[in-house]
Amino acid sequence: MKWFILVLIVVACSPALVIKKQLGEIQNLQQDHIGFSLYDPATKKSLIQYNDAKYFTPASNTKIFTFYTSLKLLGDSINALTYVQQNDSLIFWGLGDPSFLNPLAYDNGRAFQFLKNAPGKLYFSSSNFKTDALGNGWAWDDYNYNYSIERSSFTLYGNLITLKKQGEKVVTQPSFFEEHLITANENHSDEEVVRAIDDNQLTYYPGKRKFKTQEIPFHVSADLLADLLTDTLKRQVEHVFIPLKRGTILKSIPADSIYGVMMQDSDNFMAEQLLLQCAAVVSDTLKPEIAIRYATKNFMNTLPDKPQWVDGSGLSRFNLFTPRTIVSLWEKIYNEVPRERLFRLLAVGGGSGTIKNWYKHTPPFIFAKTGTLSNNHTLSGFIITKKGKTLIFSWMNNNFVTPTNEVRKKMEKLLLEIREKY
Repeated sequence: MKWFILVLIVVACSPALVIKKQLGEIQNLQQDHIGFSLYDPATKKSLIQYNDAKYFTPASNTKIFTFYTSLKLLGDSINALTYVQQNDSLIFWGLGDPSFLNPLAYDNGRAFQFLKNAPGKLYFSSSNFKTDALGNGWAWDDYNYNYSIERSSFTLYGNLITLKKQGEKVVTQPSFFEEHLITANENHSDEEVVRAIDDNQLTYYPGKRKFKTQEIPFHVSADLLADLLTDTLKRQVEHVFIPLKRGTILKSIPADSIYGVMMQDSDNFMAEQLLLQCAAVVSDTLKPEIAIRYATKNFMNTLPDKPQWVDGSGLSRFNLFTPRTIVSLWEKIYNEVPRERLFRLLAVGGGSGTIKNWYKHTPPFIFAKTGTLSNNHTLSGFIITKKGKTLIFSWMNNNFVTPTNEVRKKMEKLLLEIREKY
């Protein structure tokens, strides 16, 4: 009888049960929904399961799926464009490369120099782009913010207009958009520039709280891209609608330079364009659904739960994944990508990316991908324990109304406890 009681005490005090109890307490306190999975890839054993088979809105944890698809399809370099030479003309089609003159990406200038110096006339065809500029399930009223950038086959300047103050004057980068800028006859509390929803009319509103820099997505059209290329290259580029032909692919930059921005800083535009890149590899059409369908059928058919996956970035609230599925995908990545390379691409607790101010420890113990939408916050990746084990975890919080930083504080405390106990 004493031994039986002792066994009950030991079991009740096991780290897994203690942590599951704490997860329940956090969920009750936050009045939200929590899913958590902790897995040891060395022993292939699940250590903690808490609502890990239930579906949650992943937010930017969706980028993990885009990351794996890109790793499988893109090779070591990004595809800038494909082109054919016909007599004295060069016809080119964009392949979704997000790096062309993008200040957030390493740009080796290869595509720029190629187009700048190509002999003959330049013709840009948009015939291979067959998707909406904004994704299914995105918030339509986010169009004026730099995290909701329009997708396109060819990109320039990250498809963003950068506005800066020079004294009392507002200037645009690129300067091409200055002719679209007008000043309103009314003030806002915050000084700001607002773009019209269906075109590139920019309205400057004076205000008491000043801005130094503001970024606004421009409204993409094929004609605009041709005009913007003309302005940028200082040579004429005409828009045509010629079906995609088998041509020569021009490579641009190392893929890891894009993956790092996407996974560390959670750049939505990079993620969306990467999914278009992947679609272009397996088809002749830039459409994210093609890449998603191909990846789930060929690379993700052994995941424990079928992902409901609709975009590259996680901006859509139609995405739904389970914690154990995210853990399973991380295990695939961990088995296929050298550890040093993989961890270099991820956000590091207390070190870099979206968690540089959280999960601080020496040495770092969290290497992960965050995901945040209003009332939702997720964190999935790798935790290095005090005993030196590398564990895979996924923590998904949905439908909370408390401040996100309060949610992060509870996550930080419990993940530190997991580090100590495992």
